[in-house]
Amino acid sequence: MKPISRRDFVTGSMASAVALAFSRSAGAAQRKYRVAVIGRTGRGNYGHGLDVVWKDIPQAEIVAVADEDARGRNAAAKRLKVDKAYADYREMLEKERPEIVSVAPRWLDCHRDMAVACAEFGANVFLEKPMCRTLTEADEIVAAFEKKDLKLAIAHQRRYSPTTARIKEALEQGKLGDLLELRGRGKEDKRGAGFDLMCLGTHTMDLMRLFAGEPQWCFAEVRSNGKRVTKDDVHQGREGYGPIAGDEINAMYRFGGFAVGYFSSHRARHGVSERWGLRLFGSKGIITVGQGGKEPRTSWFIDDPTWQPGRSKAQWQQITSNGIGKPETIDDVESHERGNRLIAMDLIHAIETDTQPKGSMYDARAALEMILAVYESHRVNRPVILPLANREHPLSRL
Repeated sequence: MKPISRRDFVTGSMASAVALAFSRSAGAAQRKYRVAVIGRTGRGNYGHGLDVVWKDIPQAEIVAVADEDARGRNAAAKRLKVDKAYADYREMLEKERPEIVSVAPRWLDCHRDMAVACAEFGANVFLEKPMCRTLTEADEIVAAFEKKDLKLAIAHQRRYSPTTARIKEALEQGKLGDLLELRGRGKEDKRGAGFDLMCLGTHTMDLMRLFAGEPQWCFAEVRSNGKRVTKDDVHQGREGYGPIAGDEINAMYRFGGFAVGYFSSHRARHGVSERWGLRLFGSKGIITVGQGGKEPRTSWFIDDPTWQPGRSKAQWQQITSNGIGKPETIDDVESHERGNRLIAMDLIHAIETDTQPKGSMYDARAALEMILAVYESHRVNRPVILPLANREHPLSRL
């Protein structure tokens, strides 16, 4: 696994203060942070590598792991090279007093309780996405961390990509002119639009906010089998996701300036995963932000105000960590592993400087709020103002 250099970290859109922190620490002994990991084998496991990431962080020392499943716990202890493994994560927190904890399970039914417990024992957290199930839970997490002045970073790896930094720079430099539309699509696989919205929509909503700022309102409709969803269509989602509904979702968001955002997903018959990503349409051209599919997660720019390359004959240029049309020099630029390492390093920087991580608990909650605004707008059948007044799950009130 290729380590992240100081140059890679800084070009990943980190603040100049990060570069200064690296410079000051160069040649000097760095403080080691006591890190623990919480997983749940068979019920969320260890996310996308949120456990092993700390093995690549020089300032981290993994001291313990917790997993209620005995076999999974033993495997994790061996994988992480730790002697202390607990069945009860609260016991681990009390006895080991870690300074940082990876709350790694993918399943959402445990996120609120695990994160709040970490805060109560004074630990900062690297949390698997999405944040939790409801805005009530999100508010409780935020309050717990604010009370202890602790930091929480969310696993929105694409936010930390050096390529994402170049896209943001292109927007700020006017390469797209006025940002007019943001079009996001889900993975659109067999799990359906409802699960897609929660599981992967969190990445898209986070990127929309990163590029366009805070949304002002949302107007959406959720359909199942060609009809508007009713309470009879609501069911408990897989992986402890809480209530979900719909095999077709269409949502519209109003941002500042001229920008309007769209998110859509359906249980696709054709092209599953290939449209997954975000497209930015400006008065001067288009940027595509790849998030998955069979091809690598590449991003592209076209200088074309017509948005019709076949007509204008304009050529697409790849956006790399070095800029538009420049060769890529990072082998794993869009990998989960690199993203996780950048997040872990940024979390340590936030702790040491008493600043918020680049992808903070506030960003995590805001992405969840955009997701739940879809259901709230469907419930009341009109646009809803953000932030939402209703902090419970909208589908529970259909």
